[in-house]
Amino acid sequence: MTKPTRTLAGRPEATSHAAIEQAAFRLFAERGFEGTTLDDIAEAVGVGRRTVFRYYASKNDIPWGQFDRTLDGFRKILDDMPEYLPLHVAVHRAVVAFNDFPEDASPPHRERMRLILETPALQAHSVLRYAQWRAVIAEYVARRTGLEPDDLLPSVVGQVSLALALTAYEQWLRRPGSSISKILDEAMGALGQYVHVPDSAVAPTS
Repeated sequence: MTKPTRTLAGRPEATSHAAIEQAAFRLFAERGFEGTTLDDIAEAVGVGRRTVFRYYASKNDIPWGQFDRTLDGFRKILDDMPEYLPLHVAVHRAVVAFNDFPEDASPPHRERMRLILETPALQAHSVLRYAQWRAVIAEYVARRTGLEPDDLLPSVVGQVSLALALTAYEQWLRRPGSSISKILDEAMGALGQYVHVPDSAVAPTS
């Protein structure tokens, strides 16, 4: 076992998000998601159950990784999109950029998404995560158009973007060796058919 690192305050760091995820995914592959308990994961990492809870509120959260942090990254990607881009183009590019993961990610991104999309026990939890993802897009659309996030246009863009992204991922999982970036780019190209911004919904420029 490797020697635990120390935080700036001098307290030993028992583990990390990455260590927990890697151990969990090994067990999920061996025993199945439902056949793996938090105690199993804690034992595989070499820590106590309480330590795992400090990193993840539940077993269902582990496949999603540090989701709140990734959503912050998604917001930044959207906010950095040039204002001159048409709305559907900005959202299209942001979704593709957000889903650009390194080939050597551990656990592999394909393995992570297969678990999320194909595990029945995760579906109810995934609904909550999808709602958070849609909300990031709705907030951006609202800012660009001077609307509220729960108005029709921002809500539609969020819902349609999620449907297109999930469809792209389903196709990707069926095609070994395919590129999620290319499939997402193709799928998100349809967004312009659904997003029509009326002049009255465009926020005035300063």
